[in-house]
Amino acid sequence: MKDRPQITSYCLIQFFLLGLVGITMKEGFYLLGLDNTSPTFASAMQNSVPALTFLMAVILRYESLHLNRINGMAKVLGVLASVGGASIITLYKGPTIYAPHLALHQGQIFLSAFEDANGKNLNLGGILLFGHCLCWSGWIVMQAFVLKKYSAQLTVSAFTCFFGIVQFGTIAAFLEKDPKAWQLNSIEEAYSILYSGLVISGLAAAIQIWTISKGGPVLASIYLPLQTLLVALIASIAFGEEFFLGGIIGAFLIISGLYLVVWGRSQETKSAEEFIVPIEPENHLKENIYNSSIIQPLFPEHNS
Repeated sequence: MKDRPQITSYCLIQFFLLGLVGITMKEGFYLLGLDNTSPTFASAMQNSVPALTFLMAVILRYESLHLNRINGMAKVLGVLASVGGASIITLYKGPTIYAPHLALHQGQIFLSAFEDANGKNLNLGGILLFGHCLCWSGWIVMQAFVLKKYSAQLTVSAFTCFFGIVQFGTIAAFLEKDPKAWQLNSIEEAYSILYSGLVISGLAAAIQIWTISKGGPVLASIYLPLQTLLVALIASIAFGEEFFLGGIIGAFLIISGLYLVVWGRSQETKSAEEFIVPIEPENHLKENIYNSSIIQPLFPEHNS
């Protein structure tokens, strides 16, 4: 059983930065950006996280990229396909493929990303949402580097959430002076807060950091576009919403992109293993030296 790594002051500083980037800044930019745009535009912007994570990991040399090899091209094409597929599901409808009420009709071809953004500052909202995506990608890559020094994933996730709560609570207490704003007006608000805290910030963050420890930041982020596909499928089945051609095209691109990235990484691992030179044990090396021709007689004796 491995010994639990010690929490040093350097580790606490890293946990504090993870909470600052991954909780406070990421969620703060998202809420402010959503308030100035629309849910559709915010969802479309989040699809850039895998590409930004891949770019950051390559720049920081955490992820290797060889464009002159087929595995490197597969990873790049896979990231672009996943991002493109999620964007198509968000922004493109096309003909109705599945209608719960069996009333097939031609839907709106393109979904306006600004349909609910009348009277809002779209430029500011776009900048804030791009900052949200940068923070999300940076948070994923930062966790990969932290886990190299401190390998206890759940401890890292717990401290990240703790510091994020302290930072966010301090900012909220300083900016929001109206006591009525802190009151819960319905049971639905309480359920949404509990779900956001337990599932999104707790369970999802723990699963994400475990995935990063096993496969790296790129592999963890490349599955994010699946949430767009799953939302479209669940909304169609559970809430009776229509499923459009854009969902089929986007699903094909997302699954193809995931396969290309996973295949590229597996081929990269196989290529690296082929170049590993086995190291002989020290005793075996001494035995070879002892039996070598250096310590043998220069002129072997011959029986007369």
